[in-house]
Amino acid sequence: MPRTEQPRADELETDWSIDQLSRRYQAVLLRYFCRRGMDLPDAQDAAQEVFERLSRPDVRARIGRVEGYLFSMAANIAVEHFRYRQVRKAHAPADFASRLHRDEDFAPDRLFEGRQELDLIVGALNALPERMRHIFILARLENLSHAEIGARLGISKRLVQYEVTQATACLADQRRRLG
Repeated sequence: MPRTEQPRADELETDWSIDQLSRRYQAVLLRYFCRRGMDLPDAQDAAQEVFERLSRPDVRARIGRVEGYLFSMAANIAVEHFRYRQVRKAHAPADFASRLHRDEDFAPDRLFEGRQELDLIVGALNALPERMRHIFILARLENLSHAEIGARLGISKRLVQYEVTQATACLADQRRRLG
Protein backbone atom coordinates (compact mmCIF):
# COMPACT_ATOMS: atom_id res chain seq x y z
CA MET A 1 0.00 0.00 0.00
CA PRO A 2 1.57 3.34 -0.97
CA ARG A 3 2.33 5.59 1.96
CA THR A 4 1.18 9.19 1.77
CA GLU A 5 4.23 11.28 2.14
CA GLN A 6 4.06 14.14 4.57
CA PRO A 7 5.59 17.43 3.49
CA ARG A 8 9.11 18.10 4.70
CA ALA A 9 9.68 21.05 7.03
CA ASP A 10 11.51 23.06 4.36
CA GLU A 11 8.59 22.57 1.96
CA LEU A 12 6.20 23.96 4.56
CA GLU A 13 8.23 27.13 4.95
CA THR A 14 7.27 28.43 1.53
CA ASP A 15 4.27 26.53 0.22
CA TRP A 16 1.83 25.15 2.78
CA SER A 17 -1.84 24.55 3.21
CA ILE A 18 -3.96 24.27 6.32
CA ASP A 19 -4.62 20.65 5.40
CA GLN A 20 -0.88 19.91 5.34
CA LEU A 21 -0.36 21.67 8.65
CA SER A 22 -3.29 19.86 10.21
CA ARG A 23 -2.00 16.44 9.16
CA ARG A 24 1.49 17.21 10.36
CA TYR A 25 0.78 19.06 13.62
CA GLN A 26 -2.70 18.03 14.87
CA ALA A 27 -1.43 15.26 17.19
CA VAL A 28 1.55 17.38 18.27
CA LEU A 29 -0.72 20.28 19.21
CA LEU A 30 -3.10 17.99 21.10
CA ARG A 31 -0.19 16.67 23.19
CA TYR A 32 1.09 20.22 23.66
CA PHE A 33 -2.25 21.45 25.02
CA CYS A 34 -2.93 18.34 27.13
CA ARG A 35 0.52 18.60 28.77
CA ARG A 36 -0.40 22.11 29.81
CA GLY A 37 -3.47 20.87 31.65
CA MET A 38 -6.28 21.04 29.10
CA ASP A 39 -8.73 18.18 28.85
CA LEU A 40 -9.04 16.53 25.43
CA PRO A 41 -12.13 18.44 24.17
CA ASP A 42 -10.56 21.79 25.10
CA ALA A 43 -7.26 20.71 23.51
CA GLN A 44 -9.11 19.78 20.31
CA ASP A 45 -10.86 23.16 20.29
CA ALA A 46 -7.54 24.94 20.89
CA ALA A 47 -5.83 23.05 18.06
CA GLN A 48 -8.74 23.91 15.77
CA GLU A 49 -8.37 27.56 16.81
CA VAL A 50 -4.68 27.48 15.79
CA PHE A 51 -5.56 26.24 12.30
CA GLU A 52 -8.48 28.66 12.00
CA ARG A 53 -6.22 31.61 12.82
CA LEU A 54 -3.55 30.39 10.42
CA SER A 55 -6.11 30.24 7.63
CA ARG A 56 -6.85 33.96 7.81
CA PRO A 57 -5.35 35.78 4.79
CA ASP A 58 -3.93 38.65 6.85
CA VAL A 59 -2.11 36.20 9.14
CA ARG A 60 -0.88 34.03 6.30
CA ALA A 61 0.71 37.05 4.62
CA ARG A 62 2.77 37.87 7.75
CA ILE A 63 4.17 34.40 8.39
CA GLY A 64 7.85 33.84 7.74
CA ARG A 65 8.59 30.53 9.45
CA VAL A 66 5.32 28.62 9.73
CA GLU A 67 6.38 26.12 12.41
CA GLY A 68 7.61 28.80 14.81
CA TYR A 69 4.52 30.89 14.20
CA LEU A 70 2.26 27.87 14.75
CA PHE A 71 3.76 27.10 18.17
CA SER A 72 3.85 30.71 19.33
CA MET A 73 0.19 30.95 18.34
CA ALA A 74 -0.52 27.72 20.26
CA ALA A 75 1.18 29.18 23.34
CA ASN A 76 -0.94 32.33 23.07
CA ILE A 77 -4.12 30.29 22.72
CA ALA A 78 -3.18 28.23 25.80
CA VAL A 79 -2.64 31.43 27.80
CA GLU A 80 -6.00 32.80 26.58
CA HIS A 81 -7.71 29.54 27.55
CA PHE A 82 -6.38 29.53 31.11
CA ARG A 83 -6.97 33.25 31.55
CA TYR A 84 -10.58 32.80 30.41
CA ARG A 85 -10.99 29.82 32.73
CA GLN A 86 -9.61 31.84 35.65
CA VAL A 87 -12.03 34.71 34.98
CA ARG A 88 -14.96 32.28 34.69
CA LYS A 89 -13.97 30.69 37.99
CA ALA A 90 -13.78 34.08 39.72
CA HIS A 91 -17.19 35.09 38.34
CA ALA A 92 -19.13 31.87 38.47
CA PRO A 93 -22.12 31.88 36.12
CA ALA A 94 -24.36 30.16 38.66
CA ASP A 95 -23.78 32.97 41.13
CA PHE A 96 -24.46 35.56 38.43
CA ALA A 97 -27.64 33.79 37.34
CA SER A 98 -28.95 33.58 40.91
CA ARG A 99 -28.36 37.30 41.42
CA LEU A 100 -29.98 38.10 38.09
CA HIS A 101 -33.12 36.03 38.70
CA ARG A 102 -34.37 37.09 42.09
CA ASP A 103 -37.99 36.16 42.75
CA GLU A 104 -39.03 39.56 44.06
CA ASP A 105 -38.07 41.18 40.73
CA PHE A 106 -40.78 39.18 38.96
CA ALA A 107 -43.81 40.14 40.97
CA PRO A 108 -46.96 40.12 38.78
CA ASP A 109 -47.65 43.81 39.28
CA ARG A 110 -44.08 44.72 38.29
CA LEU A 111 -44.35 42.54 35.17
CA PHE A 112 -47.62 44.23 34.24
CA GLU A 113 -46.11 47.71 34.71
CA GLY A 114 -43.09 46.72 32.63
CA ARG A 115 -45.31 45.42 29.85
CA GLN A 116 -47.34 48.65 29.85
CA GLU A 117 -44.16 50.73 29.72
CA LEU A 118 -42.84 48.65 26.84
CA ASP A 119 -46.12 49.09 24.96
CA LEU A 120 -45.87 52.87 25.43
CA ILE A 121 -42.31 52.91 24.10
CA VAL A 122 -43.22 50.81 21.07
CA GLY A 123 -46.24 53.04 20.43
CA ALA A 124 -44.09 56.17 20.68
CA LEU A 125 -41.54 54.68 18.28
CA ASN A 126 -44.27 53.73 15.82
CA ALA A 127 -45.59 57.29 15.95
CA LEU A 128 -42.29 58.62 14.57
CA PRO A 129 -41.92 59.12 10.81
CA GLU A 130 -40.56 55.96 9.18
CA ARG A 131 -37.09 57.28 8.25
CA MET A 132 -36.63 58.91 11.65
CA ARG A 133 -37.68 55.71 13.43
CA HIS A 134 -35.34 53.63 11.28
CA ILE A 135 -32.39 55.96 11.93
CA PHE A 136 -33.13 56.09 15.67
CA ILE A 137 -33.27 52.28 15.91
CA LEU A 138 -29.99 51.92 14.02
CA ALA A 139 -28.31 54.49 16.26
CA ARG A 140 -29.71 53.61 19.68
CA LEU A 141 -30.61 49.94 19.51
CA GLU A 142 -28.05 48.60 17.02
CA ASN A 143 -25.33 51.04 18.17
CA LEU A 144 -24.24 52.04 14.67
CA SER A 145 -22.30 55.26 14.32
CA HIS A 146 -23.84 58.22 12.52
CA ALA A 147 -21.30 57.74 9.71
CA GLU A 148 -22.24 54.05 9.32
CA ILE A 149 -25.94 54.90 9.22
CA GLY A 150 -25.37 57.66 6.70
CA ALA A 151 -23.38 55.34 4.46
CA ARG A 152 -25.98 52.59 4.76
CA LEU A 153 -28.91 54.90 3.93
CA GLY A 154 -27.11 57.18 1.48
CA ILE A 155 -27.59 60.34 3.53
CA SER A 156 -25.22 62.73 5.26
CA LYS A 157 -23.85 62.20 8.75
CA ARG A 158 -25.30 65.58 9.74
CA LEU A 159 -28.80 64.52 8.66
CA VAL A 160 -28.47 61.33 10.70
CA GLN A 161 -27.45 63.39 13.73
CA TYR A 162 -30.43 65.72 13.20
CA GLU A 163 -32.89 62.82 12.86
CA VAL A 164 -31.58 61.12 16.03
CA THR A 165 -31.86 64.39 17.95
CA GLN A 166 -35.41 64.96 16.68
CA ALA A 167 -36.44 61.38 17.49
CA THR A 168 -35.03 61.66 21.01
CA ALA A 169 -36.90 64.93 21.55
CA CYS A 170 -40.16 63.45 20.21
CA LEU A 171 -39.84 60.37 22.44
CA ALA A 172 -39.04 62.50 25.50
CA ASP A 173 -42.05 64.72 24.76
CA GLN A 174 -44.27 61.66 24.35
CA ARG A 175 -43.03 60.29 27.68
CA ARG A 176 -43.75 63.56 29.47
CA ARG A 177 -47.29 63.63 28.11
CA LEU A 178 -48.01 60.00 28.99
CA GLY A 179 -46.08 59.75 32.24
